[in-house]
Amino acid sequence: MPEQKKGDKKEVQRWPPKETRQHLKAARSEMRESFKSLFPPEFIEHRRTARREMLLAVRSLIDHTLERMEAKESA
Repeated sequence: MPEQKKGDKKEVQRWPPKETRQHLKAARSEMRESFKSLFPPEFIEHRRTARREMLLAVRSLIDHTLERMEAKESA
């Protein structure tokens, strides 16, 4: 195995490989399109709104927990 000289950059292999990421992105896009054809637009919008509300709920739990931790540290 050839030795690397000082200053040579070692190629970093990303995981998953680029080709796999491209296939996953295409699959995700096709899946979204299939949902659009299966469900009415109102359902898609309702689902998006529900997901947003769930994320806001999680954020409020995290904020509350951080406030409690800070209160304990300052006490």
